[in-house]
Order: sequence, then C-alpha cells, then structure tokens
Amino acid sequence: GNAKSPRDFRRILSLARPERSRLTAAIGLLVISSGISMSVPYAIGKIIDIIYNMDQLKQSDQESQKQVIRERLKTVCAGLTGIFLLGGLCNFGRVYLMRTAGQNITARLRGQLFSSIVKQDTAFFDKNRTGELLNRLSADTQLVSLTVTQQVSDGLRSGMMTLAGAGMMFYMSPQLAMVGLAVVPPVSFFAIVMGRQVRAASREVQDSLAASTEMAEEKLSNIRTVRAFAMEGREIDNYRVTMDNVLQKAYSEAMINAKFYGTTGLSGNMIILAVLYYGGNLVTTDAITVGQLAAFVLYSAYVGIGLSGVSTFYAEMMKGLGASSRLWELIDRRSDIPVTGGVIPSKPLAGRIKFEDVTFSYPTRPDVTVMKELSLDIPANSVVAVVGGSGSGKSTLGSLLLRLYDPDQGRVTIDGEDIRTLDPAHVRKYIGTVSQEPVLFSSSIRDNIVYGAEDPASVSQEELEHAAKEANAHGFISRFPEGYDTLVGERGVMLSGGQKQRVAIARAILKNPGILLLDEATSALDAQSEHEVKEALERIMQGRSVIT
Repeated sequence: GNAKSPRDFRRILSLARPERSRLTAAIGLLVISSGISMSVPYAIGKIIDIIYNMDQLKQSDQESQKQVIRERLKTVCAGLTGIFLLGGLCNFGRVYLMRTAGQNITARLRGQLFSSIVKQDTAFFDKNRTGELLNRLSADTQLVSLTVTQQVSDGLRSGMMTLAGAGMMFYMSPQLAMVGLAVVPPVSFFAIVMGRQVRAASREVQDSLAASTEMAEEKLSNIRTVRAFAMEGREIDNYRVTMDNVLQKAYSEAMINAKFYGTTGLSGNMIILAVLYYGGNLVTTDAITVGQLAAFVLYSAYVGIGLSGVSTFYAEMMKGLGASSRLWELIDRRSDIPVTGGVIPSKPLAGRIKFEDVTFSYPTRPDVTVMKELSLDIPANSVVAVVGGSGSGKSTLGSLLLRLYDPDQGRVTIDGEDIRTLDPAHVRKYIGTVSQEPVLFSSSIRDNIVYGAEDPASVSQEELEHAAKEANAHGFISRFPEGYDTLVGERGVMLSGGQKQRVAIARAILKNPGILLLDEATSALDAQSEHEVKEALERIMQGRSVIT
C-alpha cells in the first residue's frame, strides 16, 4: 500500500526523463507566467493608491497633479499590458509543451506495457482476461501520464502561487499574514489524510472499470454467439450490473472528493474573510493603505486558490500512484518462458522429436494431470497420427512442442536437444501449425498469408499466389472482387470454415516449416471443403516431419 508510494512516485517521475528538455522549458515558462500573475495584485494595489490619492488632492493642486497622475497611470497600465502579453505567451508555451510531452510519455508507457504483456507466457493469458489488460493499456497509462505532466505542472503552479502569495502577504504585513494563514496547517493535515482515501477509492474505481471493459470486450467479440441464443437483453442487463458497480465505487470516490475539495475551498474563503475583517481594522488605524489592503486580499485569494490547486494535485497524484502500481506489476513481470534467448543450432534441424517421461498439468488446473510419464519418439521426415478421445491431451502435445508450456517433469527434445535450451523463437519458426479453428487477423487475406514470413514486405505476388494455389485457396480468393486485398473481418468471420482453413494452410506453406503440426485440421469441415483441404495438406506434408 502506502509503503510503495515513494518508489512508485520515483518511477512515475522517471518516465519524464526522455522529455527533460520539453519539461524544463515548460517549467521555465511556468515560473515566468506565475511570476507575472503574482505581480498583478501588487500592481493593482499601486493603481488603487494612485486613484485614491487623486481623490485626496486639494482643490488648488488638483489640475496639475491630476495630469501627472494620469500620465503615471497610463505608463503603469501600458507596462502591465506588455507584461500580460508575455504571460499569455508563456502560458501558451507551457500548455503546449506539457501536453506534447504527456502524449509522448503515454505512447512510451503503452509501448513498454504492450511489450511486457506480449512477452508473457501462455499461462499468464490463461489467468488474465483480455478486457482487463486493454483497460490497463488505455485508461491506466493515460492516468499515469497525466500525473507526470499536467498534474505536476498544475501542482507546481499552485505551489508557486501559494508560496509567492504567502511571501508577499508577509512582506506587506506580517501581522495580517499570520491571521490570514492560521488555517493552512490544519488544512494541509486534512489534505494528506483525504489524499490517501482518494488513492484507495480511485484504485477501486479503476478495477471496476477494468471488469466492465473485460465483460464488454468478451461479449462484443462473440456477438454472433450472443445473437444466436437471443441473449442481447441478458447481456445488456449484465453490463448494466457491472456499470452499477462502477457507479457505486465512483459515488464513494465522489463523496471523498467532495469532502476534500469542499474543505479546501472553505479554507481559502476563510483566509479572504479573515484578511478583509482584520485588514479593514488596520486601514482605519492607517497601518496599511487601501491599495495595500486590496493587494493583500488578492494575494490571500491567490493563496486560497493555490491551496486548492495543491490539494487537487495531491489527490490526482494519489490516483496516478494507484494506477501506476498495477502497471509496474505488469511491466516488471518476467515470463517463465522467454520469447527469445537460448541456443540457435548451427545447422538446420532434422526434425526428430522425442517426449521423454513427460508429466504435465495446466497451470490453471494443477490438480488435473493431462499427461503422466508419456514417452513418444517421432523420427525425422515421418508422418505420425495421434488418436484419442476429446480431452485426452492431443492438442497439449502441440502446445508442449511449441513450448507454450513447459512440462512439470520430463523433457521434450528436437534432434536430441532439450527445447528448453533452444531459442523459443527459432523453434517456433521451424514449426508450422494448422489448428481445427484457425484464427485470422481482421486485416486482408494477403496480410494473413504473409504473416508467417520472416519479412512480409519482401514476399512477392508470385510467392503469395503459389502458396495460395498449394493450399487450394487461389480459386476462391480470385473470385472475390478485391482478391487478396479482401478484408476477412474479426477472427476471419467473413470467410467460411473451409476458406479460413485454406488461408491458414497457405500461411503455413509460406513459412516453409521443417515440422508441421496439424491439430484436427479437417474435423469441422463439410465433405467438399475437407477434400480440398486434404489435397492441400498432402502437398504441404511432403519432405517434413508431420504430427497430426
């Protein structure tokens, strides 16, 4: 909890290092614009005194002195106009630099988070839902980015406003400043206590939002199943329930924020009221002038606004810290199975596969043993069929061979090398997979076929068409108006089962794998599609090890 706050805060600030030049320039402009803003009450006080002194002039001196005062007033106002223009330009630059730096930090943080998520092992995705990860990638990263840029900028501005205002109050009248600022210490203590509550409430809101995003993503991505069972009404009600939970958490956060900002706003107004009452008495005793009192009231208003801003900054910082702790957990998480790293054989793999006394249970179901002391020897350049009932572990063989999981006991070898010592990326590039329900990306047919190539951009049209012809796919692709540029829809829903299967086979052919893994590749097809897919499979099976 709170023990991690300093470390999380340091890590949030570390995100700003690549944007140091922008942020430094923005802070410099902030100092200038804040200095100009804080000079306003003093200047206004002087102007009021000039006007007040004009009314006090004797009749005999009035005309000549009034002319002098008018000239002085004109000079002061002209000077202030120039200063205000400079302040406006500085504010423009500050906001622009902070916002662009914030966008860069958001993009960089999302890149780090996405990279870390993609590198996680398959067991991680078995336990974590896609919708929740997407919420972390979008909402949480944005919140952390705002914390390190806009919130820090606004916090610095409010802090400078508070300190400069208090300094000018003491400069003009220490006695009046002590009276006006007496409310600050208890308000600061209250802000710290409430800020911690804001952090906890904000984290609960983000968690409930992640749950609602997760639920929406799952149902929308399977909308055809929802529609087939006429469950639209139920899913709408379910989503409403999740949103009600979000609202309850948000109401709790709103109540804490209301107490927080209400108290800080009241304290600012009390400062102004105390200054007006006590300062009015000082004016009657000529301890200060009317212009000084007016300037003092404005400075006390600035201090009140600054205190409210500092409180807001603290509350938003707590929100950012709450969101960041989840992001650091994901970014720092190290996969048990690396994406790359390990031995890359000096010569091409021949393709002899052995399972040696393999025992395995899925990480999400450790009490259910899928394989127990399984031994299997598959010679190179041979075709081996594995037959068994549903749930007997046929697909698990493929998952272990691709090293999506590691066996609990025993080992899997290729050409006598334990695949745990080999580079996982090298092994996976060597193995081509065609599954019972191939998943296509929601892009064009061309993009899906060239996805398995080492360099997709270098694949020629001839190579693309050759792979499609080998997979018995060129015919139906050519009949589409847009040919290979036809979009397949999410998960390939715009294609039939047989068409998807043949696109997946073309993708495997273009990859030119040494080992081919066919996971019930024809079981879900009609007779005609099965015949065409089998023809394609017979061609692709030549000259390589095949497990089907």
